[in-house]
Amino acid sequence: MEQTILSIDCGTQSTRALIFDLKGNLLAKEQIFYKPYDSAQPGYAEQDANIYWQSLCTATQKLKNKHPELFRSIAGMSVTTLRDTMVAVDKDGQPLHPAIVWLDQRKADMFYKPGPLWSIILEAIGIRRTLDKLQREGKSNWLRQRRPDLWDKTHKYLQISGFLNYKLTGRFADSIASQIGHIPFDYKKFDWADPRNPMAFSAKIFPIEKDKLPELIAPGETIGHITATAARETGLPTGLSVVASGSDKGCETLGMGVIDAQQASLSFGTTATIQTTLDHYIEPIPFFPSYPAVVPGHWNPEIEIYRGFWMITWFKEEFAHREVIEAEKRGVKAEEVLNQLLHQAPAGSLGLIVQPYWTPGLGENDAKGAIIGFGDVHRKPHVYRAVIEGLAYGLRDGMHRLEKRGHLNFKQLAVSGGASQSSEICQITADVFNKPIVRGQTYETSGLGAAIITAVGLNSFSNIKQAVEQMVHYKDTFEPNAQNSALYQELFTHIYKKMYKRLEPLYKKIRKITGYPEL
Repeated sequence: MEQTILSIDCGTQSTRALIFDLKGNLLAKEQIFYKPYDSAQPGYAEQDANIYWQSLCTATQKLKNKHPELFRSIAGMSVTTLRDTMVAVDKDGQPLHPAIVWLDQRKADMFYKPGPLWSIILEAIGIRRTLDKLQREGKSNWLRQRRPDLWDKTHKYLQISGFLNYKLTGRFADSIASQIGHIPFDYKKFDWADPRNPMAFSAKIFPIEKDKLPELIAPGETIGHITATAARETGLPTGLSVVASGSDKGCETLGMGVIDAQQASLSFGTTATIQTTLDHYIEPIPFFPSYPAVVPGHWNPEIEIYRGFWMITWFKEEFAHREVIEAEKRGVKAEEVLNQLLHQAPAGSLGLIVQPYWTPGLGENDAKGAIIGFGDVHRKPHVYRAVIEGLAYGLRDGMHRLEKRGHLNFKQLAVSGGASQSSEICQITADVFNKPIVRGQTYETSGLGAAIITAVGLNSFSNIKQAVEQMVHYKDTFEPNAQNSALYQELFTHIYKKMYKRLEPLYKKIRKITGYPEL
């Protein structure tokens, strides 16, 4: 049998073990679900890190039992995981505290105060408040301040990818392309930030001792090999190569074949993002970095909508009880029934406009979500369609920012993530962007991206471009509807783009009066 690749895709709500062949076909899959997080206090989001490991082991053991021949053909593997979810471990790799999930909202105390000159400079360029916000959000800072005893015992402070790589190989090492979060990382140099550099602000606001950080490995390089202990728990063969890949979003971008600036990748996940792949460094938002790409030596500039397509879940839980019951009766997902609502409201939702800032993002520190344009004609289908259109507007706004900052001009968009399974949502997005959108052959694009870089690392292909040509295939293309696109252009330009600037003073007053959200 021809060799295959195993990808482990560990997300917020499940871990998937995926076997791909070298043509990009998904041959086998096992998915293990778990609660996204536990909340010991309001705003906390924690997960027992061993849940991620146990789910990996369960998934690989199931694959081995169901597909023994395929399992024997695995030539190598890699791990891609959720971003900015951190765990402190001891010298034996045992968690000292639950992993703090990216959704966690606890705040550390302020501690970094730049000198008078730097204070003036940072205030003048408009990032002083953002630096303050970021240091308060740093979970390493919270651990240092609230659990100093635990921090003293911490041997390594790891992304979940680093934790799983250690469990597999016994080596505290992780991919450069996985280092995305509140950590002292120099994104321009692909290395840990040097605290001696006066411009290395990440080292100042996240002052983690270098010996507590993992060894960094370039994507496509071998991190290590499956240990005897890991082999017993996972069923994988001792000595199997574990190759460095990258974060889930970065792997999605590679898995959709976005390896240059001709395309942009749209991720319709809990966090909605638009990103591309560049061979040079830019800041997609002034003073905010591009992330390291899974393509070695490249970057993924990204704009994100923090809560993104979580808004579908919000809408379903708050307003779609009837649709949920109907879906249960029909034995389908509730999202399939919700798709029908999109046919019951016209493009533009009769003037109902959503700005999807349910959680403030970088660059919009005061933002709140907004729905404007209500009239007595509006019903549930109009609200749902307006939510989907609002997310598309937000991502289109992000595209324009990327194009302006990088002097880019995207010809085509590639879509992935949970909501991309909806053809209705893909078509609305194509209409809003007025650009063709392609959807991949497989929904498991993050796992496919991890498989691509693993195959290159195993020398199954001579380079990334060749691997993408062989392994990435598009199933659908959504061409924009000219009439709808013209309507969306007017709404986007004359309404959506003006909403935040006009509402921002009110958002500030709301925060001042209510104290929410916390600064």
